[in-house]
Amino acid sequence: MRAMAEPPRIHIVGAGLAGLSAAVVLADRGLRVVLSEAAKQAGGRCRSYHDSVLDTVIDNGNHLVLSGNVAVTRYLRAIGAADRLTGPDHPIFPFFDLGTGRRWVLRPNDGPIPWWILDSHRRVPGTNPLEYLAFATLMRRHPGRRIDEVLSCRGPLWDMFLKQLLVSALNTDPKEGSADLAGAVVRETLARGGHATRPLVATPSLAAAFVDPALMHLGRQGAEIRFGRPLRAITLAEDRVAALHFDDGEQQVDAAEQVILAVPPWTAQSLLPDVKTPSAFNAIVNGHFRIAPPPRAASLTGLVGGTAEWVFAFHDRLSVTVSAADRLLDMDTDRLASLLWADVAAVHDLQGPVPPTRIVKEKRATFAATPAQEARRPAAATRWHNLFLAGDWTATGLPATIEGALRSGEVAASLATGSGTTR
Repeated sequence: MRAMAEPPRIHIVGAGLAGLSAAVVLADRGLRVVLSEAAKQAGGRCRSYHDSVLDTVIDNGNHLVLSGNVAVTRYLRAIGAADRLTGPDHPIFPFFDLGTGRRWVLRPNDGPIPWWILDSHRRVPGTNPLEYLAFATLMRRHPGRRIDEVLSCRGPLWDMFLKQLLVSALNTDPKEGSADLAGAVVRETLARGGHATRPLVATPSLAAAFVDPALMHLGRQGAEIRFGRPLRAITLAEDRVAALHFDDGEQQVDAAEQVILAVPPWTAQSLLPDVKTPSAFNAIVNGHFRIAPPPRAASLTGLVGGTAEWVFAFHDRLSVTVSAADRLLDMDTDRLASLLWADVAAVHDLQGPVPPTRIVKEKRATFAATPAQEARRPAAATRWHNLFLAGDWTATGLPATIEGALRSGEVAASLATGSGTTR
């Protein structure tokens, strides 16, 4: 009796969330997955590590997902980590206005009919229901247009909520951001109702939620995972990839094998000069402070009028995130720590000196989500029939988010198997 032939391999280069997502989809379909990563660990920007200054495990950045992120849900269920996201049972967003000292809570209702905008105790203070037509405006398609070309970027709704929401989602000055990408965020969350808008945080860490369970799952599925393996070049033969050149040697790609390139855009550009990728990027700065949060502190608080947009409360530390933070990259670390601690102390009514601090600056955190850069995002399929792209910088229709990264991996995996796309 003849032995059954092994299925052809699918080579995935890059073990960030896009590469992990593609690998999980393919391994679960019984395909042979070879996952190569240049670094010594998986996760890309969504990584966790033990910090010697704080003597605790921290995430490289504070990442927030929403309950309506369908690719996040699919991925975590597939790797057995659906319980690794925590957050409120209902959409509740506490805010603190640094200028006035006022506290308030945005509370959309759970269902899809947005009656909450009729309740002054649920909506942004000082706004009236008609102002929320801005969401309907954003939900329409606006190809090639900036947000400030379709919205009036002023007034209480903008200053106290929309600006914080959009700068965080786009990691770009919201006035200059793509109206289409902003609209995609609204369509997939607030427009679907509060049940799709609950804020969720990885617990106890990003790696524990998104990375470690995926690696264990892939191991059980027989995937080959190789770290410390940078890809230096690709041999292209007419309409296909013929070989991959890693630091540890050349890997021939047989005629029936597929390749998914899930690397940063600048790496993809160097490997495939003919492929257009985003060329402008914005920074994110995170500050982590070793101090236990006060009792009953909200896990997430929006900040109006501060340097940071959001203050996170973990069991052993307080953290802040600043999006579109290029202006802070050259600031002295001690000065930056004091500046960000002032935000944290104000939100949680804390006194005393700055506690032990870790400042994390991600210079090229995401592509700049402007109309011009949106136009440079490539599709997952390429002109080489066995080569596909994945990453939050590809044409996902979303900003550079965890949801976009995971979705891009699903799409690349489906294309590699000839089964179409997944949304």
